[in-house]
Amino acid sequence: MVSKKLNGFFEKFLQTDSLFANKKVLQSVYVPNEMEHRDEQINQIANILAPALKVDKPSNLFIYGKTGTGKTASVRYTTEQIHKVAKENNIPVNVIYINCKLKKIADTEYRLIAEIARALGKEIPPTGLPTDEVYNIFFKALDFKEQILILILDEIDQLIKRTGDEVIYNLTRINSELKNSQISIIGISNDLMFSNYIDPRVKSSLSEEEIIFPPYNALQIQDILRKRASLAFKKDAVDEGVIPKCAAFAAREHGDARRALELLRVAGELAERSESKIVQIKHIDEAEEKIEKDRIIDVVHTQPKQFQLVLYSIFLIRNDEQNKKKQIFTGDLYDIYKDLCPKAGLRPITQRRLSDIVAELDMLGLITAKVISKGRFGRTREINLGIPSHLLNKVETLLAKELEFNDKKN
Repeated sequence: MVSKKLNGFFEKFLQTDSLFANKKVLQSVYVPNEMEHRDEQINQIANILAPALKVDKPSNLFIYGKTGTGKTASVRYTTEQIHKVAKENNIPVNVIYINCKLKKIADTEYRLIAEIARALGKEIPPTGLPTDEVYNIFFKALDFKEQILILILDEIDQLIKRTGDEVIYNLTRINSELKNSQISIIGISNDLMFSNYIDPRVKSSLSEEEIIFPPYNALQIQDILRKRASLAFKKDAVDEGVIPKCAAFAAREHGDARRALELLRVAGELAERSESKIVQIKHIDEAEEKIEKDRIIDVVHTQPKQFQLVLYSIFLIRNDEQNKKKQIFTGDLYDIYKDLCPKAGLRPITQRRLSDIVAELDMLGLITAKVISKGRFGRTREINLGIPSHLLNKVETLLAKELEFNDKKN
C-alpha cells in the first residue's frame, strides 16, 4: 500500500521548480563572505588573534552574547581569514573548531581531548584508553612541530556543565610544558553569567580578553535577511512583507538573527510543500509554530542528565493528583529528585546546585521559577512548567527515554 501511495511522488518532486537558489545560505553553519553589522567585534577579534601570524601565542579570548548575535560566524570568519593568510605565507597556524553542545564529541573530558587529537591527525578510539594516555597522544601531536593552535570551543558552558572546568584548566596550563607549539583558546558562550561559575584559578588563566556581542536590532536583522534572501531564493520568490515579519519575530526574541534565518528557511520549505509559487506571510506564521516545537524538543534532548532528571521530577509532581493544585517549591522538588536519582543511576547533587539548575531551566524557557521570600526562613522558588500544553506528553516521554525509565510512573 505504501509503495502505491509513493508511486511517482519522487519523480514529480524532481520535476518541480524549487523556490531556493542556494538554501545553504540560510543555515547556521554558513559563514558569509562579509559579516554585516559586526565590524567592531571582528576588528577586536582580529587584533587579539593577529600575533599568531608572527608565531606568537595570542591571548585567550572569551566571547559572550545571546543566541543569534553573530558570535560564532564572526569568530569563524576571522579565523578563516587568518588561516588563509597563514597558508599563503607558509606560517604554522592551525585552527580547530569544536561545538561543545554536540553529544559524543565534548560531553566528557576523554571525548573532547580525543576529538582535538583527531583533528591533529591522530587515531583515538571512542572509549577504552586511560584519559592520561589520551592527553599524552594529544600533547605529542600538538608539540610535534612548531605551530600556533587556535582552539575554538563553541558553547563552552555546555562543556563545563557536563565535565567540570578541570579540562579547561589543563588546556590553559599546557603551554608551560610545550616546547615547539602554543595553544590559544577562544571560548564562546550564550550565558553572560557563565564566568561567575568557573573556578577562580581557571577564570584567571582563561579569560585574558573578553568581547560582548550585543543583540541585533530589527533594522539590522532586516538588512541581514535581505542580503541572505537575495542569495538563497530565486528572483521574486519572496512576497513583500515576509522579511519585515521575520525580522519582527527575531527582534522580539532578543535580536536573534539565527532564528530569523531559520524562520525564513523553514517558511520557504513549507511554501514548497504547499506548492506555492512564492513565500508568503502565512508561511512565516506556520514556520514559527513548527520551530517552537522543534526548539523545545531539541533543548530537552541536549540537556545533561541531571538537568533532565530535575525537569522529569517536576513532571512527576505535576502528574500526582494530590499535587496538581498545589504550588511546587524547591524543597518539594529536591525530595522527589533525590528519590529518583538511584533509579536514574545518578549521584544526588546538593539542593543549592538543584536551585541553580532550576534557574537555568527557567532561562531556557522550559519552566517558570518565581523567587519567593519566606522571611527568616530564607528564599525559595515557586516552579511551574513553561512548556506549551500540546507538547507536554511528548517531552515527558522523551525525558523517560533519555533517563532510561521504562515506565514513566517510576
